[in-house]
Amino acid sequence: MRLRVLLIQVVLIGFIMAAHADWPDWRGPGEQGQAKSEKLPLRWSETENVAWKTAIHDLGYSTPVVLGKQVWLTTAKEDGSDLYAVGIDLKTGEIKHDISVFHVEQPQKKNPSNSYATPSPVIEAGRVYVHYGSDGTACIDTKSGEILWKRTDLNCDHMQGAASSPVLYEDLLILTIEGTDKYFTAALNKKTGETVWTYNRPADLYVDSIQGVYKKSYQTPIFITVDGKPQMVSNGALLVTGHNPRTGEEIWRVRYRDDSTISRIVTGHGLLFVNTGGSPGATELWAIREGGVGDVTDTHVVWKMTKNSPHESSPVLVDDLLFTMGQNSRLICTEAATGTQVWEQLMEGDYWSSLLAAPGRIYLTNKKGRTTVIAPERAYRELAVNQLDGEVWASPAVADGALLMRTKTHLYRIDGER
Repeated sequence: MRLRVLLIQVVLIGFIMAAHADWPDWRGPGEQGQAKSEKLPLRWSETENVAWKTAIHDLGYSTPVVLGKQVWLTTAKEDGSDLYAVGIDLKTGEIKHDISVFHVEQPQKKNPSNSYATPSPVIEAGRVYVHYGSDGTACIDTKSGEILWKRTDLNCDHMQGAASSPVLYEDLLILTIEGTDKYFTAALNKKTGETVWTYNRPADLYVDSIQGVYKKSYQTPIFITVDGKPQMVSNGALLVTGHNPRTGEEIWRVRYRDDSTISRIVTGHGLLFVNTGGSPGATELWAIREGGVGDVTDTHVVWKMTKNSPHESSPVLVDDLLFTMGQNSRLICTEAATGTQVWEQLMEGDYWSSLLAAPGRIYLTNKKGRTTVIAPERAYRELAVNQLDGEVWASPAVADGALLMRTKTHLYRIDGER
């Protein structure tokens, strides 16, 4: 009996370790850009510590997701006419699936800084879900590559292209559709693709006097637990809202003035650190206390970062310190509970890739493929600087003690010196 119990414990530990090794979502298993592995590489280059480098056809900025030995990402023709899902072997880098998911007769226009495959997939056992905004959403069998279902009727005028990534909650696949004309969240039955619920953002705020561009966002929601109950938190244009993820019912809201939220919320110490969007130089980061019912704008905003706030690049929280990359390449370390700035460092280049935290390290990658590794401390301390060829617009993923880095042309697995 003792031996049997021990064997069960070993198996369970194995499952837990495997779960930690996967990267099922744009920001990892906890949606916070946090890697548990203590074996991530510290130094690399084109000729050093690259296990494999696989060419990815056409163009996409989606972050790869990983489950088991499979890596999935999306890509698209640069004119948006054809949209693809690509499955890659984690160990060898070999492309196992290259699936044409949608053909689009009349692609919407997009911002030159965007791609037609920017939303990242989300993956679970046996299935990967890919989303291209108004151009369609699909569920793919990860073993056979068969497309199990598709939706092409959840539409809006993106104006500048889609970027919001899908998320999974229990038996639901949840999509954010926010354009210049429509702004809603839809929860689909992940097995069938059928709509379960829809939440329309409040019509009394999205009035005709507001220009369409100021009604859109690129945000991806997160999930938290408040008083033992689940909540989905969604920071769209004009306001951030908390919802019952099973029904879409709005629980609370905080109103702000801006649009085009991009970077994803991080949470800790009972606070939500929320990007309010806005034009360059106008973005703010608000620390909002979890909980509350109704409009809690006047009661739950604890502090605000009004200068050099993050917009595209999502922050990371390490212990009591929040690390943010501002639009002007200023890396700022802030006390999470109080909003007190600890230090500020001007970094080289522009950053769209989100920050990645691992034990004792933070990884920051600029568009030119330069990754700076720093210590998450109360003084700026650089550990390493690494360079890859090509531009990096996607965020990194972690799997099997390795980094997966996507440039405009290739996907890299980086191992080696740790």
